[in-house]
Amino acid sequence: MLLSFKSRRVRAVGWAVGLLASLPALVPLSATARPAAYDSAGPSATTVNRSDVSFRGGDGVTLHGTVVAPSRSTRPVPGVVLVGGSGPAPRQEYTQEAEAFARAGIAALIYDKRTVGYSKMHRDFSLLATDALAGMRTLRARPGVDPAKVGLWGFSEGGWVLPLAASRSSDVAFLITVGGPGYTPLRTQTWNLAVHLRHQNVSGSLLDTISGPAAHLVDGAGLFPSAGYDPVPLLERLRQPVLALWGEHDTQVVPRESAQIYERALARAGNQHVTVRFIAGAGHNGHRTTDGFHNLGGPLLGGHPLGALPPASAAMMTSWIHQVADGHPPLSSTAAPPRQALTSRAPSNGAWYEANALEWVAIACLLVAFAGYLVTGVIRRIAGRTETRGPACRSARLLAATGLVTVAGTLLFTVSVFATSGQLIGPVLVGRPLPWLILQLLAVIVAGATVATATVAWRNRRTPTSGGLRIRVAMVTVAGAIFIPWAAYWGLLAW
Repeated sequence: MLLSFKSRRVRAVGWAVGLLASLPALVPLSATARPAAYDSAGPSATTVNRSDVSFRGGDGVTLHGTVVAPSRSTRPVPGVVLVGGSGPAPRQEYTQEAEAFARAGIAALIYDKRTVGYSKMHRDFSLLATDALAGMRTLRARPGVDPAKVGLWGFSEGGWVLPLAASRSSDVAFLITVGGPGYTPLRTQTWNLAVHLRHQNVSGSLLDTISGPAAHLVDGAGLFPSAGYDPVPLLERLRQPVLALWGEHDTQVVPRESAQIYERALARAGNQHVTVRFIAGAGHNGHRTTDGFHNLGGPLLGGHPLGALPPASAAMMTSWIHQVADGHPPLSSTAAPPRQALTSRAPSNGAWYEANALEWVAIACLLVAFAGYLVTGVIRRIAGRTETRGPACRSARLLAATGLVTVAGTLLFTVSVFATSGQLIGPVLVGRPLPWLILQLLAVIVAGATVATATVAWRNRRTPTSGGLRIRVAMVTVAGAIFIPWAAYWGLLAW
Protein backbone atom coordinates (compact mmCIF):
# COMPACT_ATOMS: atom_id res chain seq x y z
CA MET A 1 0.00 0.00 0.00
CA LEU A 2 -0.76 1.69 1.03
CA LEU A 3 0.07 4.82 1.23
CA SER A 4 2.80 4.13 2.82
CA PHE A 5 6.31 3.30 3.97
CA LYS A 6 6.77 -0.05 2.32
CA SER A 7 9.73 -1.72 0.64
CA ARG A 8 9.71 -5.12 -1.03
CA ARG A 9 12.40 -7.21 -2.66
CA VAL A 10 11.08 -10.11 -4.69
CA ARG A 11 12.27 -12.35 -7.50
CA ALA A 12 10.46 -13.34 -10.64
CA VAL A 13 8.66 -16.68 -10.61
CA GLY A 14 6.89 -18.74 -13.24
CA TRP A 15 3.17 -19.27 -13.48
CA ALA A 16 3.65 -23.02 -13.64
CA VAL A 17 5.46 -22.95 -10.32
CA GLY A 18 2.72 -20.81 -8.81
CA LEU A 19 0.14 -23.27 -10.10
CA LEU A 20 1.84 -26.21 -8.39
CA ALA A 21 2.23 -24.31 -5.13
CA SER A 22 -1.30 -22.91 -4.98
CA LEU A 23 -4.75 -24.11 -4.16
CA PRO A 24 -7.80 -22.51 -5.81
CA ALA A 25 -9.89 -20.52 -3.36
CA LEU A 26 -11.96 -17.64 -4.65
CA VAL A 27 -15.54 -16.45 -4.78
CA PRO A 28 -16.79 -17.25 -8.31
CA LEU A 29 -17.16 -14.36 -10.70
CA SER A 30 -20.40 -15.55 -12.24
CA ALA A 31 -22.03 -18.63 -13.58
CA THR A 32 -21.11 -17.57 -17.10
CA ALA A 33 -17.42 -16.91 -16.45
CA ARG A 34 -15.08 -18.46 -19.00
CA PRO A 35 -12.23 -20.73 -17.89
CA ALA A 36 -8.81 -19.22 -17.22
CA ALA A 37 -7.25 -20.76 -20.34
CA TYR A 38 -9.78 -19.15 -22.69
CA ASP A 39 -8.22 -17.63 -25.82
CA SER A 40 -10.37 -15.57 -28.13
CA ALA A 41 -8.61 -17.29 -31.00
CA GLY A 42 -9.79 -20.72 -29.91
CA PRO A 43 -7.24 -23.05 -28.28
CA SER A 44 -5.65 -21.98 -25.01
CA ALA A 45 -2.15 -20.58 -25.01
CA THR A 46 0.41 -22.98 -23.59
CA THR A 47 3.56 -20.89 -23.94
CA VAL A 48 4.28 -17.19 -23.79
CA ASN A 49 6.59 -14.77 -25.56
CA ARG A 50 8.51 -12.04 -23.72
CA SER A 51 9.73 -8.88 -25.39
CA ASP A 52 11.57 -6.08 -23.63
CA VAL A 53 10.33 -2.60 -24.47
CA SER A 54 11.13 0.98 -23.55
CA PHE A 55 8.82 3.98 -23.69
CA ARG A 56 8.73 7.58 -22.52
CA GLY A 57 6.60 8.35 -19.51
CA GLY A 58 5.77 11.67 -17.92
CA ASP A 59 8.49 14.33 -17.86
CA GLY A 60 10.20 12.48 -20.70
CA VAL A 61 11.61 9.80 -18.38
CA THR A 62 12.38 6.53 -20.18
CA LEU A 63 10.68 3.53 -18.61
CA HIS A 64 11.63 -0.07 -19.26
CA GLY A 65 9.29 -3.02 -19.31
CA THR A 66 8.41 -6.40 -20.73
CA VAL A 67 5.47 -7.43 -22.88
CA VAL A 68 4.35 -10.95 -21.97
CA ALA A 69 2.04 -12.23 -24.70
CA PRO A 70 0.52 -15.53 -25.84
CA SER A 71 2.82 -17.33 -28.23
CA ARG A 72 0.08 -18.07 -30.73
CA SER A 73 -3.18 -16.47 -31.69
CA THR A 74 -5.15 -16.35 -34.91
CA ARG A 75 -6.43 -12.84 -34.28
CA PRO A 76 -5.58 -9.78 -32.16
CA VAL A 77 -5.86 -10.37 -28.41
CA PRO A 78 -6.91 -8.10 -25.54
CA GLY A 79 -4.20 -6.37 -23.54
CA VAL A 80 -3.63 -5.11 -20.03
CA VAL A 81 -1.01 -2.77 -18.55
CA LEU A 82 -0.02 -3.55 -14.97
CA VAL A 83 0.48 -0.55 -12.69
CA GLY A 84 2.46 -1.29 -9.53
CA GLY A 85 1.96 -0.39 -5.91
CA SER A 86 3.95 1.96 -3.71
CA GLY A 87 7.70 1.86 -3.41
CA PRO A 88 10.15 0.85 -6.17
CA ALA A 89 7.74 -1.74 -7.71
CA PRO A 90 10.03 -3.42 -10.26
CA ARG A 91 8.35 -5.39 -13.02
CA GLN A 92 9.42 -8.72 -11.48
CA GLU A 93 6.82 -8.25 -8.76
CA TYR A 94 4.06 -8.80 -11.30
CA THR A 95 5.51 -11.67 -13.33
CA GLN A 96 2.98 -14.15 -11.99
CA GLU A 97 0.05 -11.98 -13.05
CA ALA A 98 1.55 -11.18 -16.46
CA GLU A 99 2.18 -14.83 -17.26
CA ALA A 100 -1.30 -15.78 -16.09
CA PHE A 101 -2.78 -13.21 -18.46
CA ALA A 102 -0.60 -14.36 -21.36
CA ARG A 103 -1.45 -18.02 -20.87
CA ALA A 104 -5.10 -17.05 -21.00
CA GLY A 105 -4.70 -15.25 -24.32
CA ILE A 106 -4.17 -11.70 -23.02
CA ALA A 107 -1.08 -9.60 -23.72
CA ALA A 108 0.35 -7.95 -20.60
CA LEU A 109 2.84 -5.11 -20.16
CA ILE A 110 4.80 -4.93 -16.91
CA TYR A 111 7.30 -2.12 -16.39
CA ASP A 112 9.72 -0.82 -13.80
CA LYS A 113 8.23 2.00 -11.81
CA ARG A 114 9.95 5.35 -12.17
CA THR A 115 12.60 6.35 -9.67
CA VAL A 116 12.80 9.92 -10.98
CA GLY A 117 10.12 12.25 -9.64
CA TYR A 118 8.82 9.65 -7.21
CA SER A 119 9.95 8.77 -3.69
CA LYS A 120 8.61 8.12 -0.22
CA MET A 121 8.56 11.84 0.39
CA HIS A 122 7.25 12.85 -3.02
CA ARG A 123 4.33 11.04 -4.60
CA ASP A 124 2.89 12.35 -7.84
CA PHE A 125 -0.16 10.33 -8.82
CA SER A 126 -0.64 12.52 -11.88
CA LEU A 127 2.84 11.62 -13.12
CA LEU A 128 2.22 7.92 -12.45
CA ALA A 129 -1.05 8.13 -14.39
CA THR A 130 0.83 9.64 -17.32
CA ASP A 131 3.27 6.71 -17.17
CA ALA A 132 0.39 4.23 -17.21
CA LEU A 133 -1.16 5.83 -20.28
CA ALA A 134 2.24 5.82 -22.02
CA GLY A 135 2.41 2.11 -21.32
CA MET A 136 -1.04 1.71 -22.80
CA ARG A 137 0.01 3.44 -26.00
CA THR A 138 2.99 1.11 -26.21
CA LEU A 139 0.90 -2.02 -25.76
CA ARG A 140 -1.85 -0.85 -28.12
CA ALA A 141 0.73 -0.39 -30.85
CA ARG A 142 2.07 -3.93 -30.51
CA PRO A 143 1.35 -6.33 -33.39
CA GLY A 144 -1.22 -8.93 -32.40
CA VAL A 145 -2.89 -6.71 -29.77
CA ASP A 146 -6.37 -5.34 -30.32
CA PRO A 147 -5.94 -1.62 -29.52
CA ALA A 148 -9.64 -1.23 -28.69
CA LYS A 149 -9.45 -3.87 -25.95
CA VAL A 150 -6.56 -2.71 -23.78
CA GLY A 151 -7.17 -1.82 -20.14
CA LEU A 152 -5.35 -1.11 -16.90
CA TRP A 153 -4.63 -3.31 -13.89
CA GLY A 154 -3.50 -1.60 -10.68
CA PHE A 155 -2.31 -2.88 -7.33
CA SER A 156 -2.63 -0.94 -4.06
CA GLU A 157 -1.32 2.56 -4.83
CA GLY A 158 -2.23 1.75 -8.42
CA GLY A 159 -5.84 1.96 -7.23
CA TRP A 160 -5.32 5.71 -6.79
CA VAL A 161 -3.56 6.00 -10.14
CA LEU A 162 -5.99 4.08 -12.39
CA PRO A 163 -9.07 6.32 -12.02
CA LEU A 164 -6.91 9.34 -12.75
CA ALA A 165 -5.50 7.72 -15.89
CA ALA A 166 -8.94 6.57 -17.05
CA SER A 167 -10.34 10.07 -16.60
CA ARG A 168 -7.77 11.34 -19.12
CA SER A 169 -8.20 8.84 -21.91
CA SER A 170 -11.15 7.18 -23.56
CA ASP A 171 -8.77 4.48 -24.81
CA VAL A 172 -8.87 2.70 -21.42
CA ALA A 173 -11.21 -0.22 -22.12
CA PHE A 174 -11.51 -1.53 -18.56
CA LEU A 175 -10.01 -1.32 -15.08
CA ILE A 176 -8.97 -4.01 -12.60
CA THR A 177 -7.90 -3.02 -9.11
CA VAL A 178 -6.35 -5.33 -6.52
CA GLY A 179 -6.29 -3.90 -3.00
CA GLY A 180 -7.46 -0.51 -4.24
CA PRO A 181 -7.87 2.03 -1.42
CA GLY A 182 -11.18 3.80 -1.01
CA TYR A 183 -9.80 6.29 1.50
CA THR A 184 -7.03 8.88 1.44
CA PRO A 185 -3.42 7.66 1.78
CA LEU A 186 -3.16 8.93 5.36
CA ARG A 187 -6.33 7.25 6.59
CA THR A 188 -5.35 4.07 4.79
CA GLN A 189 -1.89 4.09 6.37
CA THR A 190 -3.15 4.72 9.89
CA TRP A 191 -5.54 1.77 9.61
CA ASN A 192 -2.66 -0.34 8.29
CA LEU A 193 -0.49 0.67 11.26
CA ALA A 194 -3.24 -0.03 13.77
CA VAL A 195 -3.80 -3.50 12.32
CA HIS A 196 -0.09 -4.35 12.39
CA LEU A 197 0.34 -3.01 15.92
CA ARG A 198 -2.60 -5.07 17.06
CA HIS A 199 -1.04 -8.12 15.40
CA GLN A 200 1.98 -7.53 17.64
CA ASN A 201 -0.34 -7.71 20.67
CA VAL A 202 -0.52 -3.94 21.11
CA SER A 203 -3.77 -2.67 22.60
CA GLY A 204 -5.04 0.38 24.39
CA SER A 205 -4.56 4.06 23.72
CA LEU A 206 -1.60 3.81 21.31
CA LEU A 207 -3.88 2.52 18.54
CA ASP A 208 -6.11 5.60 18.86
CA THR A 209 -3.09 7.89 19.14
CA ILE A 210 -1.57 6.63 15.90
CA SER A 211 -4.88 6.93 14.05
CA GLY A 212 -5.67 10.35 15.52
CA PRO A 213 -3.30 12.98 16.90
CA ALA A 214 -0.09 11.38 15.61
CA ALA A 215 -1.48 11.08 12.08
CA HIS A 216 -2.76 14.62 12.24
CA LEU A 217 0.67 15.85 13.35
CA VAL A 218 2.51 13.89 10.63
CA ASP A 219 0.18 15.36 8.05
CA GLY A 220 0.55 18.89 9.37
CA ALA A 221 4.33 18.58 9.38
CA GLY A 222 4.34 17.53 5.73
CA LEU A 223 5.93 14.18 6.54
CA PHE A 224 3.35 12.15 4.63
CA PRO A 225 3.10 13.02 0.90
CA SER A 226 -0.31 13.24 -0.78
CA ALA A 227 -1.90 12.53 2.61
CA GLY A 228 -5.30 13.91 1.67
CA TYR A 229 -5.64 12.57 -1.88
CA ASP A 230 -9.30 11.53 -2.21
CA PRO A 231 -10.08 8.90 -4.88
CA VAL A 232 -13.86 9.24 -4.65
CA PRO A 233 -14.39 12.21 -7.05
CA LEU A 234 -12.61 10.32 -9.83
CA LEU A 235 -14.39 7.04 -9.06
CA GLU A 236 -17.64 8.93 -9.51
CA ARG A 237 -16.66 9.64 -13.11
CA LEU A 238 -15.66 6.14 -14.24
CA ARG A 239 -17.83 4.58 -16.92
CA GLN A 240 -15.51 1.74 -17.99
CA PRO A 241 -16.20 -1.79 -16.72
CA VAL A 242 -14.48 -2.24 -13.35
CA LEU A 243 -13.36 -5.39 -11.53
CA ALA A 244 -12.43 -4.49 -7.96
CA LEU A 245 -10.70 -7.19 -5.91
CA TRP A 246 -9.54 -7.32 -2.30
CA GLY A 247 -7.81 -10.12 -0.47
CA GLU A 248 -9.84 -11.73 2.29
CA HIS A 249 -6.90 -11.06 4.64
CA ASP A 250 -5.94 -7.59 3.44
CA THR A 251 -4.09 -5.91 6.30
CA GLN A 252 -2.85 -2.83 4.44
CA VAL A 253 -5.95 -1.38 2.79
CA VAL A 254 -9.34 -1.28 4.49
CA PRO A 255 -11.08 -4.03 2.46
CA ARG A 256 -14.72 -3.93 3.54
CA GLU A 257 -14.98 -0.15 3.72
CA SER A 258 -13.04 0.39 0.49
CA ALA A 259 -15.34 -2.03 -1.34
CA GLN A 260 -18.38 -0.11 -0.08
CA ILE A 261 -16.84 3.18 -1.23
CA TYR A 262 -16.12 1.75 -4.69
CA GLU A 263 -19.62 0.32 -5.00
CA ARG A 264 -21.38 3.53 -4.00
CA ALA A 265 -19.13 5.93 -5.92
CA LEU A 266 -19.35 3.92 -9.15
CA ALA A 267 -23.10 3.62 -8.74
CA ARG A 268 -23.30 7.41 -8.54
CA ALA A 269 -21.32 7.46 -11.79
CA GLY A 270 -24.08 5.41 -13.40
CA ASN A 271 -21.64 2.58 -14.03
CA GLN A 272 -23.61 -0.65 -14.48
CA HIS A 273 -20.61 -2.94 -14.96
CA VAL A 274 -18.88 -3.03 -11.61
CA THR A 275 -17.84 -6.38 -10.17
CA VAL A 276 -16.67 -6.42 -6.53
CA ARG A 277 -15.09 -9.61 -5.21
CA PHE A 278 -12.96 -10.82 -2.30
CA ILE A 279 -10.18 -13.36 -2.83
CA ALA A 280 -10.36 -16.14 -0.28
CA GLY A 281 -7.10 -17.01 1.43
CA ALA A 282 -5.33 -14.02 -0.11
CA GLY A 283 -3.59 -10.97 1.29
CA HIS A 284 -3.30 -7.39 0.16
CA ASN A 285 -1.58 -8.29 -3.12
CA GLY A 286 -4.12 -11.00 -3.98
CA HIS A 287 -1.58 -13.76 -3.34
CA ARG A 288 -1.88 -16.65 -0.93
CA THR A 289 -1.39 -15.95 2.75
CA THR A 290 -2.24 -17.52 6.07
CA ASP A 291 -3.50 -14.37 7.78
CA GLY A 292 -2.41 -11.33 5.79
CA PHE A 293 0.93 -11.13 7.59
CA HIS A 294 2.64 -14.28 6.30
CA ASN A 295 2.60 -15.20 2.62
CA LEU A 296 2.60 -18.74 1.28
CA GLY A 297 5.11 -19.28 -1.48
CA GLY A 298 5.27 -23.06 -1.33
CA PRO A 299 8.43 -25.18 -1.39
CA LEU A 300 9.29 -24.47 -5.04
CA LEU A 301 8.74 -20.74 -4.68
CA GLY A 302 10.93 -20.64 -1.62
CA GLY A 303 8.39 -18.71 0.41
CA HIS A 304 9.22 -15.42 -1.29
CA PRO A 305 7.51 -12.29 0.05
CA LEU A 306 4.81 -12.19 -2.62
CA GLY A 307 3.45 -15.68 -2.11
CA ALA A 308 1.74 -17.62 -4.87
CA LEU A 309 -1.03 -16.24 -7.07
CA PRO A 310 -4.09 -18.46 -6.59
CA PRO A 311 -5.17 -20.04 -9.90
CA ALA A 312 -8.77 -19.11 -9.14
CA SER A 313 -7.74 -15.46 -8.82
CA ALA A 314 -6.11 -15.59 -12.25
CA ALA A 315 -9.19 -17.32 -13.61
CA MET A 316 -11.42 -14.57 -12.30
CA MET A 317 -9.39 -11.76 -13.83
CA THR A 318 -8.80 -13.39 -17.21
CA SER A 319 -12.38 -14.57 -17.59
CA TRP A 320 -13.67 -11.13 -16.74
CA ILE A 321 -11.37 -9.48 -19.30
CA HIS A 322 -12.55 -11.85 -22.02
CA GLN A 323 -16.17 -11.13 -21.19
CA VAL A 324 -15.48 -7.40 -21.50
CA ALA A 325 -13.48 -7.90 -24.71
CA ASP A 326 -16.30 -9.96 -26.21
CA GLY A 327 -18.69 -7.09 -25.62
CA HIS A 328 -20.51 -8.73 -22.69
CA PRO A 329 -19.22 -7.07 -19.50
CA PRO A 330 -20.94 -8.53 -16.43
CA LEU A 331 -23.64 -6.43 -14.82
CA SER A 332 -22.79 -4.92 -11.47
CA SER A 333 -22.62 -7.33 -8.55
CA THR A 334 -20.98 -7.40 -5.15
CA ALA A 335 -19.91 -10.41 -3.10
CA ALA A 336 -20.44 -10.53 0.64
CA PRO A 337 -17.44 -8.87 2.28
CA PRO A 338 -15.30 -10.71 4.83
CA ARG A 339 -15.04 -9.68 8.46
CA GLN A 340 -12.85 -6.63 9.01
CA ALA A 341 -10.80 -6.63 12.21
CA LEU A 342 -10.78 -2.88 12.81
CA THR A 343 -12.88 0.03 11.64
CA SER A 344 -10.88 2.89 10.16
CA ARG A 345 -11.09 6.40 11.51
CA ALA A 346 -10.36 9.81 10.09
CA PRO A 347 -7.18 11.41 11.48
CA SER A 348 -9.20 14.47 12.53
CA ASN A 349 -12.82 15.00 13.51
CA GLY A 350 -12.60 18.74 12.88
CA ALA A 351 -12.64 19.75 16.55
CA TRP A 352 -11.15 23.13 17.44
CA TYR A 353 -8.40 21.60 19.55
CA GLU A 354 -7.17 19.61 16.53
CA ALA A 355 -6.19 22.71 14.59
CA ASN A 356 -2.61 22.37 13.34
CA ALA A 357 -1.65 25.84 14.51
CA LEU A 358 -2.93 25.21 18.02
CA GLU A 359 -1.17 21.85 18.19
CA TRP A 360 2.18 23.31 17.19
CA VAL A 361 1.79 26.25 19.56
CA ALA A 362 1.04 23.88 22.44
CA ILE A 363 4.06 21.69 21.62
CA ALA A 364 6.34 24.71 21.29
CA CYS A 365 5.15 26.17 24.60
CA LEU A 366 5.70 22.89 26.40
CA LEU A 367 9.18 22.32 25.01
CA VAL A 368 10.31 25.92 25.58
CA ALA A 369 8.94 26.11 29.13
CA PHE A 370 10.31 22.74 30.28
CA ALA A 371 13.69 23.16 28.58
CA GLY A 372 13.87 26.80 29.57
CA TYR A 373 13.53 26.05 33.27
CA LEU A 374 16.39 23.55 33.14
CA VAL A 375 18.66 25.57 30.85
CA THR A 376 18.34 28.84 32.78
CA GLY A 377 19.09 27.02 36.01
CA VAL A 378 22.27 25.54 34.53
CA ILE A 379 23.33 28.89 33.10
CA ARG A 380 22.84 30.66 36.44
CA ARG A 381 24.86 28.00 38.20
CA ILE A 382 27.70 28.19 35.66
CA ALA A 383 27.67 31.97 35.96
CA GLY A 384 27.92 31.65 39.75
CA ARG A 385 24.70 33.54 40.33
CA THR A 386 23.03 32.33 43.50
CA GLU A 387 19.34 32.65 44.27
CA THR A 388 17.16 31.91 47.24
CA ARG A 389 15.50 28.61 46.54
CA GLY A 390 11.94 28.01 47.57
CA PRO A 391 10.30 24.72 48.61
CA ALA A 392 8.79 24.30 45.11
CA CYS A 393 12.16 24.04 43.37
CA ARG A 394 12.59 20.29 43.74
CA SER A 395 9.17 19.41 42.29
CA ALA A 396 9.63 22.08 39.58
CA ARG A 397 12.89 20.48 38.45
CA LEU A 398 11.21 17.08 38.34
CA LEU A 399 8.32 18.58 36.38
CA ALA A 400 10.60 20.25 33.86
CA ALA A 401 12.82 17.20 33.31
CA THR A 402 10.04 14.62 32.98
CA GLY A 403 7.86 16.99 30.96
CA LEU A 404 10.61 17.66 28.42
CA VAL A 405 11.43 13.96 28.02
CA THR A 406 7.76 12.98 27.73
CA VAL A 407 6.80 15.54 25.07
CA ALA A 408 9.91 15.01 22.95
CA GLY A 409 9.75 11.23 23.41
CA THR A 410 6.10 11.07 22.40
CA LEU A 411 6.76 12.95 19.18
CA LEU A 412 9.82 10.87 18.30
CA PHE A 413 8.19 7.54 19.11
CA THR A 414 4.96 8.11 17.20
CA VAL A 415 6.78 9.44 14.14
CA SER A 416 9.07 6.39 14.25
CA VAL A 417 6.00 4.14 14.17
CA PHE A 418 5.03 5.75 10.87
CA ALA A 419 8.57 5.68 9.51
CA THR A 420 9.06 1.97 10.27
CA SER A 421 5.51 0.86 9.38
CA GLY A 422 5.04 -0.18 12.99
CA GLN A 423 7.83 -2.73 12.96
CA LEU A 424 10.41 -1.22 15.34
CA ILE A 425 8.33 -0.59 18.43
CA GLY A 426 10.27 -2.61 21.02
CA PRO A 427 9.01 -5.38 23.32
CA VAL A 428 5.33 -5.33 24.25
CA LEU A 429 4.38 -5.43 27.94
CA VAL A 430 0.76 -5.49 29.16
CA GLY A 431 -0.38 -4.56 25.66
CA ARG A 432 2.00 -1.58 25.39
CA PRO A 433 5.31 -1.26 23.56
CA LEU A 434 7.95 -0.63 26.22
CA PRO A 435 8.76 2.92 24.99
CA TRP A 436 5.08 3.86 25.06
CA LEU A 437 4.61 2.32 28.51
CA ILE A 438 7.54 4.38 29.80
CA LEU A 439 6.08 7.53 28.26
CA GLN A 440 2.74 6.85 29.91
CA LEU A 441 4.41 6.40 33.30
CA LEU A 442 6.34 9.62 32.78
CA ALA A 443 3.12 11.43 31.89
CA VAL A 444 1.63 10.40 35.21
CA ILE A 445 4.74 11.71 36.97
CA VAL A 446 4.46 15.00 35.07
CA ALA A 447 0.83 15.37 36.09
CA GLY A 448 1.69 14.62 39.72
CA ALA A 449 4.66 16.98 39.68
CA THR A 450 2.46 19.74 38.26
CA VAL A 451 -0.02 19.41 41.12
CA ALA A 452 2.79 19.20 43.68
CA THR A 453 4.63 22.24 42.31
CA ALA A 454 1.47 24.35 42.19
CA THR A 455 0.43 23.29 45.68
CA VAL A 456 3.81 23.90 47.31
CA ALA A 457 4.29 27.21 45.51
CA TRP A 458 0.90 28.43 46.70
CA ARG A 459 1.42 27.36 50.30
CA ASN A 460 4.82 29.03 50.39
CA ARG A 461 3.93 32.08 48.38
CA ARG A 462 5.08 34.37 51.21
CA THR A 463 8.42 32.62 51.64
CA PRO A 464 11.33 34.86 50.51
CA THR A 465 12.36 33.77 47.02
CA SER A 466 14.15 35.56 44.20
CA GLY A 467 11.86 37.08 41.63
CA GLY A 468 13.47 35.27 38.73
CA LEU A 469 13.01 31.89 40.34
CA ARG A 470 9.39 32.66 41.20
CA ILE A 471 8.71 33.49 37.54
CA ARG A 472 10.44 30.33 36.32
CA VAL A 473 8.44 28.17 38.73
CA ALA A 474 5.21 29.86 37.61
CA MET A 475 6.05 29.27 33.93
CA VAL A 476 6.87 25.61 34.36
CA THR A 477 3.71 25.15 36.43
CA VAL A 478 1.61 26.70 33.66
CA ALA A 479 3.35 24.39 31.18
CA GLY A 480 2.44 21.43 33.37
CA ALA A 481 -1.18 22.60 33.39
CA ILE A 482 -1.13 22.71 29.58
CA PHE A 483 0.57 19.32 29.45
CA ILE A 484 -2.26 17.49 31.26
CA PRO A 485 -4.99 18.02 28.60
CA TRP A 486 -2.36 17.62 25.86
CA ALA A 487 -1.30 14.27 27.29
CA ALA A 488 -4.92 13.19 27.62
CA TYR A 489 -5.53 14.03 23.94
CA TRP A 490 -2.45 12.04 22.95
CA GLY A 491 -3.57 9.02 24.96
CA LEU A 492 -0.71 9.19 27.45
CA LEU A 493 -3.07 9.29 30.42
CA ALA A 494 -5.45 6.64 29.09
CA TRP A 495 -4.94 2.97 29.72
